[in-house]
Amino acid sequence: MGVVARESRFALPERERRFLVADEPPQGGECREISDRYLDGTRLRLRRVVQPSGALELKLTQKLPGDPWGRLTTLYLDEPEYDVLAGLPAATLTKRRYRVAESYDVVDVFEGALTGLVVAEIEFDDEGAAEAYVPPDGCVEVTRDPSFTGGALARADAPAVLRRAHDLLARTL
Repeated sequence: MGVVARESRFALPERERRFLVADEPPQGGECREISDRYLDGTRLRLRRVVQPSGALELKLTQKLPGDPWGRLTTLYLDEPEYDVLAGLPAATLTKRRYRVAESYDVVDVFEGALTGLVVAEIEFDDEGAAEAYVPPDGCVEVTRDPSFTGGALARADAPAVLRRAHDLLARTL
């Protein structure tokens, strides 16, 4: 018998919209270094964040898809807990996350095989604000495109993703 997914008082709605953007944000802003491990065979992400201060933040997150918005549950870990989970098989992704005060909340600049991919995100407190948001010119919304989620990007054919992102952005210019 299978497990039935259900609502949880611990899972918060994630009203997030994502956009491909052509350029990295200007250097010099607040930047966090993020290393994600998408644990094989699960919907779990193990995240290591180095804050601008050098402080380390470790967490385990479950993101559940939804319509129109997904749900998110996060547990904060200490280093021994993180180390145990980091030993599990996973697909990895690294990026620099810039806090941007203008049109988006954050801009992720991917590294490694996905160098050149830049994705902006903005989160909303309520559904009305999320639906009313008008993004700046020159970006392409990928909120509902599952191939641009972190888990999919970690396992993707990087050259194909970069070509697709380039093609999508070229259509907006």
